[in-house]
Amino acid sequence: MTSSEEQKDTQSDAGESADSGHHQELTIEQAAAAVAAAQSDAPAAVALDDLSVEELRAQTAQAIQDADKFRDAALRAEAEMQNVRRRAEREVEHAVKYGVEKILQNLLPVMDSLEKAIESAEQAGADTEATQAIIEGMGLCQRLFLDVLTKEGVAVVDPHGEPFNPNLHQAISMVENAEVEPNSVVAVVQKGYQLNSRLVRPAMVMVAKSTNRSIDQKV
Repeated sequence: MTSSEEQKDTQSDAGESADSGHHQELTIEQAAAAVAAAQSDAPAAVALDDLSVEELRAQTAQAIQDADKFRDAALRAEAEMQNVRRRAEREVEHAVKYGVEKILQNLLPVMDSLEKAIESAEQAGADTEATQAIIEGMGLCQRLFLDVLTKEGVAVVDPHGEPFNPNLHQAISMVENAEVEPNSVVAVVQKGYQLNSRLVRPAMVMVAKSTNRSIDQKV
């Protein structure tokens, strides 16, 4: 490389250094100008000594009012969180206790059919050992079915001879029967079921009513 070319390269490097330094100085100046502009736009701080007693009282009252507002907002937020937590706990408890209710409702017709089959077989009579074995087998299946339901918190509502309870029973007819107390269940057409003390299906029952003889006696 000739001396003239080296001189040009040196001048070129010096020019680039000067340009970059000028660009850096402009950036610093612009930043300083931006800071100055922001400070000029911000409200000037007022010294406490420059405020009157009325202004101090007004600012104090406003500060107390703001503090009360923020405290109320915090209390409402805390109360809402507690409500959400309680609601979630109830939903979890409900899901644990009654999560099998839908399955139970679908299984109840199976239990009804099994009971009717056993009743029909017993009424027909066990003429042979094979028939008797079938009846015993169906009875065993029924007991196993009930044991499983009991473990899951299911209780059978079979109120034969008990007083009629509209919360658990559904009356399908009233019959005259002088041998039992009025308003008592004389027949259970279909058993009811409860899941953890919650009624899934009421018992279909026939209820006794007062006979004419009992009415005449009262008169």
